[in-house]
Amino acid sequence: MGRIVLFMHTSLDGFAAGKNGEMDWIHVDQEIFDFVAERINKTNTALYGRVTFQMMESYWPTAADQPGASKHDREHAAWYKSVHKVVLSNTLNQATLMNTTVIGKDYAAALRKLKEETTGEILLFGSPTTTHTLLAENLIDECWLFVNPTLLGEGIPVFKGIKEKQLLKLLKTHVFSSGVVCLYYEVQREN
Repeated sequence: MGRIVLFMHTSLDGFAAGKNGEMDWIHVDQEIFDFVAERINKTNTALYGRVTFQMMESYWPTAADQPGASKHDREHAAWYKSVHKVVLSNTLNQATLMNTTVIGKDYAAALRKLKEETTGEILLFGSPTTTHTLLAENLIDECWLFVNPTLLGEGIPVFKGIKEKQLLKLLKTHVFSSGVVCLYYEVQREN
């Protein structure tokens, strides 16, 4: 059975983006890229909300072909092309997308079925609104939070609309030279 793993950058005060969607405060460098690549290269399913997916689609399909493409651009573009993408959207047309499944209705049931049919991890990249929806349905199994040493004061929260207490078990931490800290949690559920 597959597990949905949230991969999200967050400010220290819990925001995934600024109040207007700004992400210019997120620190990424080769050290973080290499760390993340080690994890995602073991994964063959990626999950996105529509907004994040469209942002990814506007860049990754041709990123490796650009003059001066970085090592990260070449490696992640190759992974992006090969990975099966699942997008939660009521407006995208699946027929126009390669290697992509669009889920437009009854997200919870469709994602439960996807988890049953998937071996390994389903990585949920960014997508705060989708994260809120999946948290409300108790569908996220693990969280990889990249905590940036930044306070935003306001913005789009990572966690929102949680109706009851959820216990998390810290499995790993990793501190980067930039001061970003990766916190790896497993969601604790009663059997």
